[in-house]
Amino acid sequence: MLVLQEGRIIYDEEQKKKILEMVSDEYSIKILSNTMKEYKTVNKISAETKIPVSTIYRRIRILEREKLLMISGVIDENGKKVFLYKSKIKTISTFFNGDFVKIEIVPNKIEKLQDR
Repeated sequence: MLVLQEGRIIYDEEQKKKILEMVSDEYSIKILSNTMKEYKTVNKISAETKIPVSTIYRRIRILEREKLLMISGVIDENGKKVFLYKSKIKTISTFFNGDFVKIEIVPNKIEKLQDR
């Protein structure tokens, strides 16, 4: 059975502009796509996408500010705090009819780290 998820429509014009900029950015799309299914460290994202670590950190700040990326911290086996990242979006749909742009965001399933 196919279950359709309801999305959130973006009405704010400034937010629409920022989202369109992000989805047209190659690195942002790769980061969101790479972190869609599981939480990942910056180093793992870099290894899997071949994006430089410094670029990932810059994009993460933007994606998190726009509430498109989830950030969680855990303590590793050495007692060091490690940050993990996961996409908050499953899909972004855009519609343009000449008069307006409609953007709909379907949220990604976000589980708490301790539930994993």
